[in-house]
Amino acid sequence: MAAPLLANLSESLGSPEPAVRLMLSILIGYPCALVYRKYLFYQTATVINLFHAISGLALAAFNFGPQIYHSAVCVLVQFLMMRLMGRTVTTVLSSFTFQMVYLLAGYYYTATEEYDIKWTMPHCVLTLKLVGLSFDYYDGGKEPSELSAEQKKSALPSVPSLLEVCGFSYFYGGFLVGPQFTLRSYQKLLAGELTDSPGKPPNSVTPAMKRFALGFLCLTIYTIFSPYYPDSYFLTDEFEAQPFWYRCVFVLIWAKVILYKYVSCWVIAEGVCILSGLGYNGVVDGEHRWDACANMKVWVFETAPLFGGTISSFNINTNAWVARHVFKRLKFLGNKTLSHVTTLLFLTVWHGLHSGYLLCFSMEFFIITVERQALALVKDSPLLTKLANSPLYPLIYLVQQFFHWLFMGYPLCCRSVCLFTFDKWLKVYTSIYFCGHVFFLVAYLAMPHLRKALVPRKERSEIKQD
Repeated sequence: MAAPLLANLSESLGSPEPAVRLMLSILIGYPCALVYRKYLFYQTATVINLFHAISGLALAAFNFGPQIYHSAVCVLVQFLMMRLMGRTVTTVLSSFTFQMVYLLAGYYYTATEEYDIKWTMPHCVLTLKLVGLSFDYYDGGKEPSELSAEQKKSALPSVPSLLEVCGFSYFYGGFLVGPQFTLRSYQKLLAGELTDSPGKPPNSVTPAMKRFALGFLCLTIYTIFSPYYPDSYFLTDEFEAQPFWYRCVFVLIWAKVILYKYVSCWVIAEGVCILSGLGYNGVVDGEHRWDACANMKVWVFETAPLFGGTISSFNINTNAWVARHVFKRLKFLGNKTLSHVTTLLFLTVWHGLHSGYLLCFSMEFFIITVERQALALVKDSPLLTKLANSPLYPLIYLVQQFFHWLFMGYPLCCRSVCLFTFDKWLKVYTSIYFCGHVFFLVAYLAMPHLRKALVPRKERSEIKQD
């Protein structure tokens, strides 16, 4: 009975059935959170874990059928490694190796030339969650003086039970599309600590509904405009026949539209976490905050004229996970740039095996490097500083936004759902003359000469001494 209904719904929406199942599953998180608030808030941790594990497994089965055994195997193996190996480096390395190899094997054996919603999609979220769990368990065995403030918050004082690991892994608010959160945060949820009313369910309905409304708005924008800006258009003869300026503008608008797909899922899922209480983030300046599970800063994402601002406001919890468990733990390398490159390489592999991901993240590194040099140039040059603070700035801002989103869309082309294989992204970049690569290469090579021309000699010598 459900299959024909879903088929009809997907046909009327013009969306693939797996995408409809996914969105319905995210939305089902809201009634699940209401059930938890109404009937389970005062129950024992065992009862709550059972509810979270069973409801999450049901949603996984609804989307992926018998393939849910992949996640079950990884959860069980993770628990056994912690239980049998203890708080050792071997546990961390074994967890990292097993979980990543399992994920990459999944990518390899299920790979197609299209992006399909299959079991590997939530599994990449689960992989980070389980690897992070091993790090937090390992940190729990260290002396507090050896841990950073961030690590102290997430370090686990004891090995969790299998049921607790299942509840944490399959929690309906984060299993399918994220966000990432620590087991310590989840344990606080079980203990009823994540609330603005001690001893009572949190007053989080209004903030949750605000995030739902915002997510639904983003989903509406994507649904309306995505048919006009399909990925497949990049590969057509019609696109190649368009004037160069048109192709550039298409890339810009396409990037804005395509990203709403991710924004909508993350913001709606965040609303589920807020409703359950997991999104509670304490009191700041006398106000209760509900952004502990925020994966998007939508206003910053829309208004920031810089690549760094957009990246920092997008997929926030995943970026925080990578910073905490990869970038900062590479401090022993003694080189921040090398740590950054290694972190981006990890993200590349975690996203998938297609060459487009490698090109995208290498381009991101190059863009951020040039942007930092440009910002330093503006700061150090009296002329550029004066111009940036002049009445002309609104016009400068518009120009910034145009190039910002043009070159945000540029690397996204090679990690798009239809364009991440070599032959396809090469065709797209050839059709726009590799303009992004050329622009940033020229900017990178020109930066020393611009600094010499625009920064006074005295300022340059001081900078060099510093």
